[in-house]
Amino acid sequence: MGNDIRRITVIGSGNVAEALALNIAGAWGVELVEVVARNAERGEAIAMAAGCDFVEMGDEVAQADLYIIAVSDRAVAEVAEALELGEEAIVVHTAGSVELSALGKGRRGVFYPFQTFTAGRAIDLSDVPIFIEGSDEATTAALESFAEQLSSKVYRADSHRRREIHLSGVWACNFVNALYGVAADVLHEREGLSFEVLQPLILETAHKAAEAVHPAAVQTGPARRGDSEVMARHEAMLTDKPELQEIYRLISEEIYKKR
Repeated sequence: MGNDIRRITVIGSGNVAEALALNIAGAWGVELVEVVARNAERGEAIAMAAGCDFVEMGDEVAQADLYIIAVSDRAVAEVAEALELGEEAIVVHTAGSVELSALGKGRRGVFYPFQTFTAGRAIDLSDVPIFIEGSDEATTAALESFAEQLSSKVYRADSHRRREIHLSGVWACNFVNALYGVAADVLHEREGLSFEVLQPLILETAHKAAEAVHPAAVQTGPARRGDSEVMARHEAMLTDKPELQEIYRLISEEIYKKR
């Protein structure tokens, strides 16, 4: 097979599996052979949207050059062990914090798209960073070539580097989104206002940060100004929610240190 990846099978029925299946189905020069999943209803829906076959987990899978295991971190090793494939087939997982060794022996790798995925929300991978790792140079090169058919931003990253990247993503995506939720709850509980009041502010903040050399360059607010009076008032307003009061204090201190 060399570095030639043409036929691909996606294993899983979650958000990452859906996004990968749809992007592979629309890519030039490759064929999405089938979607394999335990959840038949969800797997069939993804396969139908991607225009490929569906196979229930445990049944015989079709011959492919690449098998992408896009399941929960805890299930990666179990799914990989259950696969019975030819020696030339490449098997990869898509997790940011799972070691390559979880896939066992053979041509193994990691195909990690650095993006947040939600069911039913279309994601174009063409500008999304994809981090790859292979069990040997030939496998790495094959994965690199395949990844470049989906994205213009392809990087090599071993397990250590990928863990660091994943951690940065938790800060930039998961934690930030959780803080959006805190802001929405505070606004609704205290003033009866809806989340849409915050949306222009969120969008402008994200746009500025994305366009800046570093987000710290466009930081605003009382902590950035060193306005201790305003911060003290805010902390007093959160007396009934000590956990949020502590979060407010810690983040304010982090912002102040980077002025």
